[in-house]
Amino acid sequence: MIDTHCHLEMTPFEGVVGDIVRRAAEAGVSPLITIGSDVESNERNKAIAEAYENVFLSVGIHPHEAKDLTTNVYENLRVLCKHKKCVAVGETGLDYYHNHSPKDVQKQAFIKHIELSKETGLPLVIHSREASEDTLRILTDHKVTRGVFHCFTANVETAKEVMSMGLYISFSGTVTFKNNPDVEKVINAVSDNHLLIETDAPYLAPVPHRGKRNEPAYVVHTAKKIAQLRGISLEDVDRITTLNAQTLFGLNTQSHEDKIAYQIRNTLYLNMTNSCTNRCVFCLRNINTTVKGHNLSLKADPSAQDLIVAIGDNPAKYDEVVFCGYGEPLLKLENVITVAKHIKAHGGRIRINTNGLGNIIHKRNILPQLSGLADKISISLNAQDAETYNRLCAPTMVNAYPGVIEFIREAKKHIPDVIVSVVDVPGVDIARCKEKATELGVNFRLRHLDVLG
Repeated sequence: MIDTHCHLEMTPFEGVVGDIVRRAAEAGVSPLITIGSDVESNERNKAIAEAYENVFLSVGIHPHEAKDLTTNVYENLRVLCKHKKCVAVGETGLDYYHNHSPKDVQKQAFIKHIELSKETGLPLVIHSREASEDTLRILTDHKVTRGVFHCFTANVETAKEVMSMGLYISFSGTVTFKNNPDVEKVINAVSDNHLLIETDAPYLAPVPHRGKRNEPAYVVHTAKKIAQLRGISLEDVDRITTLNAQTLFGLNTQSHEDKIAYQIRNTLYLNMTNSCTNRCVFCLRNINTTVKGHNLSLKADPSAQDLIVAIGDNPAKYDEVVFCGYGEPLLKLENVITVAKHIKAHGGRIRINTNGLGNIIHKRNILPQLSGLADKISISLNAQDAETYNRLCAPTMVNAYPGVIEFIREAKKHIPDVIVSVVDVPGVDIARCKEKATELGVNFRLRHLDVLG
């Protein structure tokens, strides 16, 4: 994991920074980003980053100290931004809770940091407390698209605005506090591609260390709470937030090779192909190649043997093995059958996620071949009628929607559990889609637009 926001230069860590960095690494937390807040802390952080290979720094003047942002101080920030271990500008922003600096002065300092961020190409580390409206307005006015709202405690509506700007949202130990009733709603409103974690150490120690000095190793507790609230594993949170931190701050600390078998929770997914017969306008692969931190952009389609090796010798240890990926798996029907036979021979359960065009693709009824192999099949219905389907899914094949309907009817004859899914995008009549599922005698699942895995 990466602690994207801590203050290693502060007095509580004096003389023990080495121990703090070591304990973080032992807990699996590395690298660390130590954040500047005034002239002195920027210099101390620079020295710490130079002393420890896995520590990086961000330089800035906190809104509390905005009144101290003189021309000379600003020029010094510009110089520090050129340091090889400087990865961000900030923390900066607005704090109307304490108002240690006048609001107008805070705004002016915030804008200067934005200008420095754009000049250097470094992302912003944004502090906003009791000041969401002005913070968002300034960011919008200055067209800021790279940065993170650190220690996020605002509401769902603000989170959605932040993400619409392309900015990240970072959560601290406050998510573990009992007096935080809306935390689950906010945590689940933030998409995988915008999620970061931090400690803000030495402040805001998470439960079970609340009330004590915080330190980067404790970010694991925040990650565990986020995993619990989002219904995913700790490993999923680790992978998602690590990739996001690397992307935002330019930290190349691990490789991101393409995955042909990838685990989410206790389910194993198989990335059969990136090819598809549809060009759905809502498909997230149009804007991102990752799912839960796994890179699904294939250099080449895997062979059946490649997939069998990637699965390992005990597919039964997973709740299910899903033929999925960022494409249509039934384009690779022979591979699906070969790999499915291997999985069933070793006691595994199988689900196939498909757009339902397999029979049209192969110009015959392929479902009898899947009988006895697939325990479950999830078919993307995605529309209440052919006109809507053609507009949203842009199929490359004629009579696609009737073909999907017929595929669903036929699937019931050969596969025990048939589900039709719909993505909640504008233009889709969810109620009519549910009715259609009922008419067809299959189960129904509503998928949210920005949620995969």
